[in-house]
Amino acid sequence: MFRIRLRSSIAHVGQALREPEAFALRWHREGAPYDWSVFAALALTAILGTTTYGMIIGLMHGHTAAMLLDGLRCTAAAGIAWSLPLPALYVLNSLSGSRLRATTTFLAALVTTSWGGLAMIASIPISWFFTLAMRDSVAVVLLVHLAVFAAVGVAMIDVFCRVMEKLEPHRGKLPVWWLAIVGAIGSELFYAFNLFEFSRLGPMVSWFTAA
Repeated sequence: MFRIRLRSSIAHVGQALREPEAFALRWHREGAPYDWSVFAALALTAILGTTTYGMIIGLMHGHTAAMLLDGLRCTAAAGIAWSLPLPALYVLNSLSGSRLRATTTFLAALVTTSWGGLAMIASIPISWFFTLAMRDSVAVVLLVHLAVFAAVGVAMIDVFCRVMEKLEPHRGKLPVWWLAIVGAIGSELFYAFNLFEFSRLGPMVSWFTAA
């Protein structure tokens, strides 16, 4: 039974990552066709992505404990940033005319975060290469990480917008405002958790200013 459920969950996660719109639309139209384990598998995908990429951020410290700690910090920051605005998304969407169930809204957000987690895993070889090649230039490595987060963020915005537009075509991409809140909270948390040492960019900014 466990093996059957596990295989089914993996298959559904694969579908969610390949066809996020169709995956969410099926839930919306058919009620609750997916088991709770599918939600858990999607969440684990997102957690795996943020944790492993956070460990790459901590690679500059040179020891395993710091890597693990940065992995946990990255996951905590991303999880809080996505979780806090979620109730507001559902409430404000409902007040503005949305007919989506709370579980459908949650699933759309979860599919988006899972897709983002997979994108972060795919970005690890790039960040790992620059971290090792530019170990003496912390500012350059930081810029690479920021570029990866920006690219993954843009891709997640696209996925979320397409999913919400498919669920309620008449509303279009209106819920995208929620992602602005997610980005703002996430940036604050990443700074508060000291994942990125922005002070390292000071010399580079001064150089560009002088030039």
